[in-house]
Amino acid sequence: MSANSFETFDDLVFEHRNQGYGAYLIRKRYSRNVLVAMAVGIAILILLSAIPAISAWISELTKEEIKKDTKVELVDIKPLEETTPPPPPPPPDELPPPKIDMVKFTEPEVVDEPVKDEDLPPPITPDNKNIGNENVEGEDIIELPPDNSGNQVVEEPAAPQIFTVVEQMPLFPGGEDALLKYLGKNIKYPEMARDANTQGTIYITFVVDENGRIKEPKVLRGLTGPGAKDCANEAIRVVSGMPAWAAGRQNGKAVQVQYNLPVKFTLR
Repeated sequence: MSANSFETFDDLVFEHRNQGYGAYLIRKRYSRNVLVAMAVGIAILILLSAIPAISAWISELTKEEIKKDTKVELVDIKPLEETTPPPPPPPPDELPPPKIDMVKFTEPEVVDEPVKDEDLPPPITPDNKNIGNENVEGEDIIELPPDNSGNQVVEEPAAPQIFTVVEQMPLFPGGEDALLKYLGKNIKYPEMARDANTQGTIYITFVVDENGRIKEPKVLRGLTGPGAKDCANEAIRVVSGMPAWAAGRQNGKAVQVQYNLPVKFTLR
């Protein structure tokens, strides 16, 4: 068999040509390169498919190692001793009051024979003026000296109560007719409200104190629209300038009374 019997198709194509050229080498090695590439690809696919199994195998090994290295020891826990706490001491306000001198009261009894002097109860004197069901010898009461350090608690007097309804309600000087005349004479209609035809009733609430003076006037319900705020301010101004009223009375005593006054703004 001649040597030419082993020539390939590439040898025939590149016969009498420069076989050192790159195209010849590429065609010559093509089959081998394809086989190598297929083998590498198959190996990579096998490796990728085996990764989950390998990962699970490594996890199992790690768990077994942790189980072997971990030791759990149970310790007996002694139950807590149940003890009853002592009762708290009584507050100072609940301490029993000190005993005072007291003479037993003897009920009167009607008898035929005269009562002897030794059977009479002891007389009541300034030092022995308390009467009870039995004779009691009093205890010495120790009075503490006054605290002059300036640290004692001083109770502030309570603020006077403000009533809403009393037996005798406060009264404007001259009565309700005089009050209406006072409002009509002193209220000045704001120009903005007049131009916008803003009308209605504003309710002003205030306090008439024990001396009949007006305190803390404020708007309870106002108007809406242009100039409404000016109307409210004007009503507050007029109410604040009122003369002293006749104070309200409860049980014959002058008291503070909350009073609600409607102030009408009407264009004619």
